[in-house]
Amino acid sequence: MTTYDRTRRDAKKASRELKKGDTFYVTLDVAKNIAPYEDSHLYSEYTVTGDHPLLGGAMVGGQSVEGIVLRDGPIHTRPPKGLRNIASPGPQDDAPLGSDYEAFLDEAELRGLDKRVRQGSDPQKRGRLNSWRV
Repeated sequence: MTTYDRTRRDAKKASRELKKGDTFYVTLDVAKNIAPYEDSHLYSEYTVTGDHPLLGGAMVGGQSVEGIVLRDGPIHTRPPKGLRNIASPGPQDDAPLGSDYEAFLDEAELRGLDKRVRQGSDPQKRGRLNSWRV
């Protein structure tokens, strides 16, 4: 596995060595105050799509590989071990209420829910879509 650090020298080296179709990976830090149940580190995957028409460096869409290394580096040529791809589904910690939760609706709750459904779903009583009237 080759690693290109966040230096100008390694950025230029990565831009020269990576060719169209090569895939590289960037490690991302996740803010635990925003996503408390997410992994603390993830990786993102980029594929080189071509070369810059004037300067000749490797490009990923409209971004240069050199710029990605300097902004997000270090980059790796193989997926980092023990990290999950940011595009894959997140971990499922547990069921919303647990597997042992049992609840029964009594008759009063069912009547109340039925009344709310009938009042809210009658097209004659509902207001126009996007109107100010509730």
